[in-house]
Amino acid sequence: MIGDKKETKKTSKKGTFVAKKTSWGGVAGWYDKLLEQGDDTYQTKVILPNLVRAMSIKKGARVLDLACGQGFFSRAFALEGAEVAGVDISKELIALAQKQSPKEIRYFVRAADDLGVFQDGYFEKITIVLSLQNIEAPHKVFKECARILAPGGKLFIVLNHPAFRIPKESSWAYDEETKTQYRRIDRYMTESKAVIDMNPSHPGIVTTLSFHRPLQYYFKTLANAGFSVARLEEWLSHRESEEGPRKEAEDRARMEIPLFLFLEAQKSAQK
Repeated sequence: MIGDKKETKKTSKKGTFVAKKTSWGGVAGWYDKLLEQGDDTYQTKVILPNLVRAMSIKKGARVLDLACGQGFFSRAFALEGAEVAGVDISKELIALAQKQSPKEIRYFVRAADDLGVFQDGYFEKITIVLSLQNIEAPHKVFKECARILAPGGKLFIVLNHPAFRIPKESSWAYDEETKTQYRRIDRYMTESKAVIDMNPSHPGIVTTLSFHRPLQYYFKTLANAGFSVARLEEWLSHRESEEGPRKEAEDRARMEIPLFLFLEAQKSAQK
């Protein structure tokens, strides 16, 4: 059994503990269709190949895909030979993951900061892909990750780049005089949160909170949880603009301004 342990039920004045609700469940079908039927997504073209390369998964490696959604990355890790578990707070997304995955991948409906179902020191690698910015208390998540990682284990994080993609405080702009596409940043150092439409094609129906934190926040918070950052990479868009007067400027900007930040953090090898 993959890292399972018996745990005491948490209770409150209202009774047995139940995982917090999440708005991702309301767009589970849309998100699943986006990843599974679209072969030109950032997840497919940029994040997955870079993440698999960086993780260097060996056969039998014990991997936890934290905030796994409908299992897109979990299945890819399993194909690399890993023993995989996936966790997500959305029961709708976990149901899709279970339906589309081999039975060897075990999925759990849990909050990212409540991983009591797993034994201390069990996993060798943990991933958190494009979800940390939707989590209110990363310090609690990192503490749990440190607990269930083996000594020397690694945590792999992929974020919307916090220096260039600040919700409602950054945008693309174009300078007509210099014919330059550039990124406008109105605020960076201040932590903030913003309400974001989960499905842009149907605005206002399902929303979630997106949190912005500067880069130093992640380094400090990881250090406080017992991690050291071993690697940082910045990943670019794979797309190109259609022919037009701004194509050259837009394509050049894509090659200079990264969309995603990758961090590899390692737990101390000392027990």
